[in-house]
Amino acid sequence: MAKPKIGQIDSTASKPNWENRTLFHGDNLKFLRGMNSGSVDLIATDPPFNKGRDFHATPDSLAAGARFQDRWSWDRDVHQTWVDQITDDYPSVMNVINGSRSSYGDDMGAFLCFMAVRLLEMRRVLKPTGSIYLHCDPTASHYLKELMDAVFGRKQFRNEIVWCYQTGGASKRWFSKKHDLLLFYSKSPDYRFNADQVRVRRSEKSLKRARNPKGARISTADTTKLATDVWADIPAMNPMAVERIGYPTQKPLALYEQIIRASSNQGDMVLDPFAGCATTCVAAERLDRQWVGIDIWGKAHEVVLDRLRKEGLLADGDSGGMLAFGDVYYETEPATRTDEGNEAVIFLQVRERIKEPEGQKMSRAEMYEFLLAQYGPRCQGCDRLFDDPRYLQLDHNTPRSDGGLNHITNRVLLCGPCNQAKSNIFTLSGLRQHNKKQGWMAK
Repeated sequence: MAKPKIGQIDSTASKPNWENRTLFHGDNLKFLRGMNSGSVDLIATDPPFNKGRDFHATPDSLAAGARFQDRWSWDRDVHQTWVDQITDDYPSVMNVINGSRSSYGDDMGAFLCFMAVRLLEMRRVLKPTGSIYLHCDPTASHYLKELMDAVFGRKQFRNEIVWCYQTGGASKRWFSKKHDLLLFYSKSPDYRFNADQVRVRRSEKSLKRARNPKGARISTADTTKLATDVWADIPAMNPMAVERIGYPTQKPLALYEQIIRASSNQGDMVLDPFAGCATTCVAAERLDRQWVGIDIWGKAHEVVLDRLRKEGLLADGDSGGMLAFGDVYYETEPATRTDEGNEAVIFLQVRERIKEPEGQKMSRAEMYEFLLAQYGPRCQGCDRLFDDPRYLQLDHNTPRSDGGLNHITNRVLLCGPCNQAKSNIFTLSGLRQHNKKQGWMAK
């Protein structure tokens, strides 16, 4: 079938179906799937990087016990339902995943598959004016950018922000690695961006020129300038930083405050699906934004309360105008959607919603084997018989764009040329009529 356009503008927006200051505990995919479409203004998140190593919190720290494994295996970590969903509904995304498996290996393919099903939901929950900042490093940044191009649309790419820092050791074998990356995408061309909220100081050299009557045309009162995509004025976490809690991949509050100032306004809803030690949540609270976080780490709720206390934002007793303990919600079950179940992209938002038959759903492999047993290795579009069934491809009878289901009752086996000719235009009967007119049916 022809590739659907994943980067189309989704005009659907709805209210959050959760309370402000909510932390969901568990796998973020199920919680993302429970969130209303178009309910979030900004996503700022720091997911795994596919570093191929294990991370542990500092012993005897506030985050003691926190650990996660950043190693990926196609056989262990990829669910067949993810592969089936992406293959059926987002083939351009599947192309990126398969390409990464070929060029890098199964571990990168598994990591991208894990990220893809979540990024598709993140795109769905963003408002049309919303944006996402995905934190990564050069381990997988180029693969993640290609994946986000497929999910959000390459025209919605805004910046690859380079965050430079000086902490850590040096190397004599290569240039020392001293930067991370932030991939900034918007949901649509009409997105929120507050350039004047994140201005940076001019260098002493440029200020000196400003004081020179014959120098650059800069007002002597103008000591700031618009920020660029290289952020070198925010230091990384050092071992003695007051805000450090010992979480293995903790990022500075200043970094996420810069993101939040740039791409949200006071009162907007900020989401971090990989909340970890809740840096995004605390930064959002400090800047008078609403927030929701998701993390599988059991102590995330306890840590965000402790961090809010340290920031002077949470009171144990009489609140005195500050947050009280009950103002931060902890949930272990997904919210119930109230947005009529709108999908992530327009081509799946069909006018008439058809309920799939009851019973267990077949996987793509099971559907393929079922149809092969029913019809043999024969293309249902041109009646050609093939010695090798691998020449046949699983497709939909009624296209997904017309409301066709991902169910066995709406599946056919087609050869490659028929599948290409069918695209997302014809039903099977329409394809057969087209083939007859073109003289492409088997004799």
